[in-house]
Amino acid sequence: MSDVNRYEGKPFLKFLEAYILWAIDELPEELSDQLVAMTPHLRRVYKCTGDWHSIVAQQMDFPDSLPALIREIWEKSKKTSKQEGWTLSPEAFSINFVNVNFPTED
Repeated sequence: MSDVNRYEGKPFLKFLEAYILWAIDELPEELSDQLVAMTPHLRRVYKCTGDWHSIVAQQMDFPDSLPALIREIWEKSKKTSKQEGWTLSPEAFSINFVNVNFPTED
């Protein structure tokens, strides 16, 4: 999640990718701490309650079942990449998941 140009004019994209990492239990601790610290601000901006990932889910109208589905796709994707002889990083998975499921116009 390091390509700054990717996020230019699309700040919510970082939250979507973080949500994916959170759903697959691969959210780095430092990023988690940052998101927790930002939660009060997110509550004010989006006029929502809850923790940061529930705010993302509310804004995107995600069903409660989505994290489990994302974890299932992650496990299948890891297995497939291993069978094909390469390693899928959590970050690459989250970026690709967002690109495929929530495309933005560039």
